[in-house]
Amino acid sequence: MQTTSQILMIRPVAFALNQQTLDSNAFQDAQTAQEEVQEKALKEFDAFVEVLRANKLNINIIQDTLEPHTPDSIFPNNWISFHENGEIFLYPMLAENRRQERRLDIIESLKKHYQVKALKDLSFYEKEHKFLEGTGSMVLDRENKIAYACLSARTHQEVLHEFCKQSGYTAMMFHAEDDKGLAIYHTNVMMCVAPKFAVVCLAAVKDLKEQQLIKDSLSKTGKLLIEISLAQMNQFAGNMLALQNTNGEHLLVMSRSAYNSLNPKQIQEIEQFVKIVEAPLETIEKNGGGSARCMIAEVHLPSL
Repeated sequence: MQTTSQILMIRPVAFALNQQTLDSNAFQDAQTAQEEVQEKALKEFDAFVEVLRANKLNINIIQDTLEPHTPDSIFPNNWISFHENGEIFLYPMLAENRRQERRLDIIESLKKHYQVKALKDLSFYEKEHKFLEGTGSMVLDRENKIAYACLSARTHQEVLHEFCKQSGYTAMMFHAEDDKGLAIYHTNVMMCVAPKFAVVCLAAVKDLKEQQLIKDSLSKTGKLLIEISLAQMNQFAGNMLALQNTNGEHLLVMSRSAYNSLNPKQIQEIEQFVKIVEAPLETIEKNGGGSARCMIAEVHLPSL
C-alpha cells in the first residue's frame, strides 16, 4: 500500500531556525523574525493535528524534550522510516544537532501498538560524511518499490544504494536545482507520489534525459503527472503527502501556502483522486524550511 492512516508526529518544545542547516536548505528564511517562534510553531502544529484528526487519521504524537536541543525535531521523517514488513530504518543526518533527534524511546513506545521485526541503522555513514535523510531525501513509491532521489549534500548515492539493497527498492536518481541554481536539498520538496498521480517540479530537473526518465517511470507505473512550477515549489507545493484515513478515504495533505499556490486546473486534477487537506504552517515553513509532508512520518508497520 502506498498510503496509511497511521502517522508519527513530534510536538515541538524548542522549535527555532536551525543555523546548522542554513547552508544546505534554501527554503529557510534567515531574515524571519525570531520572536515567539516556538509559540507560533506550536500553535500551527496543534491546529494541524486537529485538522488531521478531524479527517480521521490516527496520529502517534510524541512530545519533544528540551534536552538535547533539537530545533528541527518537528520533521521526524528525516531520521526514521517505517515499512509494511515490520522493518524500521534509521538514517544518517548532515547537521550534527539533527542526529540527536534519533530516539530509541520513540521506537519502544511504537512497539506497544505495532510489530517491529528489524531495526536497520544506516547512521554509521555519518562517520564517512555521507548522508541520506529518510523520506526527505527519498520519495518512495511503495507499491512499485522505487526510491526517487535528487542527489545533494544530504542525499549520497552510496547510502541510497545501501538502502535499496536492504529494502528491495530500485533507485531513481537525478539532479535538481532551484531558480538560483542551488541543489534542491530534499527530494520531497519538489516531488510527491500518490497511488494514482505524482506532483513534480520538472523545471527543477535541468537534464532533459533525467526529466524523461522520471516521466517514463511515472507513466510505466500508471501515475498521472501533475507538473508544478519553480515558484509553486518555493511555496512548498511539492511538499505534499498522500494518506488514507481510517474510513478508507484518500487524502492529500499540504500547507495552506502550497494550496494557495496551485491553479484551478491543478486542484481539479488532484481532486479527481483525493480530498485535499490543508492548514497554515508559515512559521514552521520559514524557519524550518520544511512543510506538511516533512512533519509526518508514515507508520506502515503491521498493527499488533
